[in-house]
Amino acid sequence: MSDIEIRDDRAAGRLEAIGDGEVVGHIEYFVLASPEGALVPVHTIVEPAHEGKGIAGSLARGLYATAEREGIAVAPLCPYVVKWAERHTAEAPAADPELLRAAKDWLAEHPGRF
Repeated sequence: MSDIEIRDDRAAGRLEAIGDGEVVGHIEYFVLASPEGALVPVHTIVEPAHEGKGIAGSLARGLYATAEREGIAVAPLCPYVVKWAERHTAEAPAADPELLRAAKDWLAEHPGRF
């Protein structure tokens, strides 16, 4: 597989990993507006044929890079992104507990979204 390109499809709430012209993985997320702006990853999915190639890590890194460029936080609810952030503290600042609560509340209020 050639290099992975990370593409943000904000309208669909997906950060996609593109390899050899196809989507090989993605992070589903939503944008939280209050109490502050944040990207909230909910699920990380890598196509089975592409597992074990570092795609999920590239997606997580891309999500944090996108948030940094936009000057907003990441409030991870996706178990994979939570673990990735714990291992990459220099790239993934810890989310404020209040922000995480707000993200969980938003998700509970929108049960059909994910």
